[in-house]
Amino acid sequence: MTAVVFIHGTGVREPGFSALAGRVSAGLGALRDGLRIVPYYWGGAHGATLAAGGASLPPEAGASRGLAESPAPDGDDGTAAAWAALYTDPYAELALAAAGARSAGERPPGHVPPEQQLQARLAALAAGGDAPAAELGPGLARAAGDLARHPLLGRAADALDAGDLATLAARSLTARLVADLLDADSPLVPDGDTRDAVTARLAGTLGATPGGTERGLRSLLLRTAGSAASRAVVRRRRALTQAAHPAAGDILRYLSRGAAVRDDLRALVAGLQPPVVLVGHSLGGIIALDTLVSAPLPAVRLLVTAGSQGPFLYESGSLPSLEHPAPLPPHVPAWLNLYDPRDLLGYAGAGLFPGRVTDVAVDSRQPFPAAHSAYWTNPAVYRHIVERLP
Repeated sequence: MTAVVFIHGTGVREPGFSALAGRVSAGLGALRDGLRIVPYYWGGAHGATLAAGGASLPPEAGASRGLAESPAPDGDDGTAAAWAALYTDPYAELALAAAGARSAGERPPGHVPPEQQLQARLAALAAGGDAPAAELGPGLARAAGDLARHPLLGRAADALDAGDLATLAARSLTARLVADLLDADSPLVPDGDTRDAVTARLAGTLGATPGGTERGLRSLLLRTAGSAASRAVVRRRRALTQAAHPAAGDILRYLSRGAAVRDDLRALVAGLQPPVVLVGHSLGGIIALDTLVSAPLPAVRLLVTAGSQGPFLYESGSLPSLEHPAPLPPHVPAWLNLYDPRDLLGYAGAGLFPGRVTDVAVDSRQPFPAAHSAYWTNPAVYRHIVERLP
């Protein structure tokens, strides 16, 4: 029986780890029977904490201003950029539509406001609970209720037909749910296909015709997508670069005091019957690589990394166990390295270790930083892993 040790990445803590490990177990188990999934939760014992209660945190800086707008990208990159803008502000499209509406003037007695039907459907959606968007976590009922009461809804309804207004509302609801996951640093962000399926389902419920979830104001939204995405990255820079944040703190703690994490992983593997496979996400991939480089683990027959910075740390001289240009030791097993082209924290290894690493691109159709947490909801990731399991 093949044992698969799953090693989580930065910032993951309970109860998020149990949900993540369960998703990985289900994804692999659906494609191959008889696997033993062994979670390695290092975040509890070895993860970074704010020992002084956050005394090192500086005051939050104000919102950045004056960022130059970028040209609107096309194709899948354009769609990803548009969603990035919506994750930053789920009501961005609504505001653009309202801004483009002509004055409706005084409405005659008995006139039914064009937004009324959508408000009724949003209210019904809110009353029905979160189930219609269960893939995106909780919050649909609250989001639908808030959107039904949004003061710009009437102005947007003056600018759009009922179908486009419904698809706009569906995108807004989906974006808010994904944004909530990102704000909570969830390790499970849905891939683009799941996001689009939920959007289409919500659009249909709200009265849109099938197949219209990428129409409407997409071109208008893309005009501001570059700047909105840039503002999102700037807002998250503190979280990505300062040691006070759990994710960044985990990386710095590991690089300075990582021996205990590797020792515990080595002890875990020693208690398993071969063949063993190590699967590491983000910093988990670095931990797995360092452990394998440091000393032979004959039971381990395959290393899998996803969205990992191991190759970058090696090339930059920062990998604890191996300094460039030293070659990968012969005792390191076959290495499958999965990366999303839009994940700015995922790197390639084949150019650094020719013949020793197989790089495979997997596209979640999510923008960064969502792409970094969407590996384990992407079916392609599990297919590539199972194809190579011993």
